[in-house]
Amino acid sequence: MRLQDFLHQTVGCANRMNEQEKEMEKIIEFLQYAKRDNQQVFICGNGGSAGTATHMAGDLFKIGGLKAISLDENVPLMTAIINDEGWDKLYTFQLERLFKPGDVLISFSVHGGSGKDKAGLWSQNITKAIDYVMKNGGITIGFSGFDGGSMKEMCHVCMVIPVDSTPIVEAFHVILHHYIAFELQEGDRK
Repeated sequence: MRLQDFLHQTVGCANRMNEQEKEMEKIIEFLQYAKRDNQQVFICGNGGSAGTATHMAGDLFKIGGLKAISLDENVPLMTAIINDEGWDKLYTFQLERLFKPGDVLISFSVHGGSGKDKAGLWSQNITKAIDYVMKNGGITIGFSGFDGGSMKEMCHVCMVIPVDSTPIVEAFHVILHHYIAFELQEGDRK
């Protein structure tokens, strides 16, 4: 693909994102409530989305004034959980010890829990975490792409990046998390 084609696809995706203004307003509202009520915000994702989860947690904590925690940061803990409990329990195991009713889970998954490869179905650890939070009185916010996958139906609100391109979906996840952090900012940081 030529750079011009990639950028054209990116601009087209940005224009289609306008159709999800209400979803973004709901995400901001949920996070404002979490901040007001002193709730925790847990964030998770696999692969590149794990990096986005950690980045967003830092920005929400520092810029937005939220109690934000990435479930992807503690590598020794993560590998112990995966080894002893299994990959699919990576996030629920942590949430069982940290989560309280009213807390928020933000999940990033390019395909939203749909699709599979040699390791099996994608992002089942994320869909299990969403299910846990839903069943235990929390708020779930999803960020996906392609057709939204199962996250689109599972979450209270899900931003679906309307493009079938992993690099563009992941790029928009970062753009949107920055938008959210600065909408929630404390003080005069710009």
